[in-house]
Amino acid sequence: MVIRSFTELERALKGSRPLRPAVAGAADPAVLEALAEAQARGLIAGAFLADDAALLRPMLPPGMRVEIADTHDPAAVAVAEVRAGRADVLVKGRIDSAAYLRAVVARETGLRASATLSNLTLAEMPGLDRLIGATDNGIVPLPTLDQKRAMILNAVPLFRGLGVTPLRVAAIAASEKVSASQPATADASALATEAAAGQISGALVDGPFGYDVALSAAAATKKGLASAVAGRADLILFPSIEAGNATVKAWKLHGHARTASLVLGGRVPILLNSRADGAEQRWLGLLLAAALRAGQAAAL
Repeated sequence: MVIRSFTELERALKGSRPLRPAVAGAADPAVLEALAEAQARGLIAGAFLADDAALLRPMLPPGMRVEIADTHDPAAVAVAEVRAGRADVLVKGRIDSAAYLRAVVARETGLRASATLSNLTLAEMPGLDRLIGATDNGIVPLPTLDQKRAMILNAVPLFRGLGVTPLRVAAIAASEKVSASQPATADASALATEAAAGQISGALVDGPFGYDVALSAAAATKKGLASAVAGRADLILFPSIEAGNATVKAWKLHGHARTASLVLGGRVPILLNSRADGAEQRWLGLLLAAALRAGQAAAL
C-alpha cells in the first residue's frame, strides 16, 4: 500500500517495534514535547538524553521514560550510544548544528555509512494527492553528479517504507533543455540515462524538468514531455541547497504543509531539525525514522 499522508503512515506502523532515540542537547522544550508525544503514540519506548542533567531534569514531562547522561559534550555522547547499539535514531536538541554534524561525520567515532549524507524533507500538502519529498535542502550546498546519485540512493529505503516502489525522482532545473551554461541540466540528463540503464537501483529518474513539470501532469502534457516521472514525482532532486531550502519553506508558508525531515546516509536515521521547527515536525521526524527502518528491513 502506498502511504499518502502522515496519518496513514502512523496507522501503518502501529504495532511495530518502538524506537529508542539518543538526543544530543535534550534540554529543549520542543524536543521534550516531541518525545513525550512520540512515547504517547507508541513510536518510542524511552529515550537516552545527553545534556547538563541539572538543567534537564526539571524540564522533563511527567511519565517520560528516560536515561540521562550528564555531559558537556552531548553530541559525542549521543553518537556513542548509537554506535554501541543502544539507540537506533539520533536526534538534535539544543546544540549547534555544525558541532552536531561534526560528531556524526567523525572518521573513527561517527555514524557515516554513505559517502554522502543528505537531508530529505517530506511534505503533506492540501493541494497534492501524495507525500512529496525534497532533497537536498539542508546539508550539501552544491551537489556534484556523484552526490546527486548518492542522494537518490539514500532516499530509496525511506520511500520503500512508504510503499513507493520504484521511487520516481524529478531532477529539476531552470530549463527542460540540456545546456552547457546550466550544469544542472546536464546532471539531470546524465542521471536519467543511468536510471534508464538500470544503474540507479530502485528509482526512476528523469529530467531536466521544471518544478511545474515534476508535479503537474497538465504542465508536462502542455510542454509535450511524456515520461513515467513527469507530473508523478515522489521526490524532487534540487540542483542546490538554496533552491531546495527555499522551496520547502514555501511549502510550509504558502502550501500549509506538514513536514518532517531526516538526514540519510548514516548508520541510523538522523534528525537535524531547525530552531524554527515545533514539536510536531520533530515527532513526525521520528515517524519517518520508523518508516526508514521498515524500508531497510523490507530490502533484506
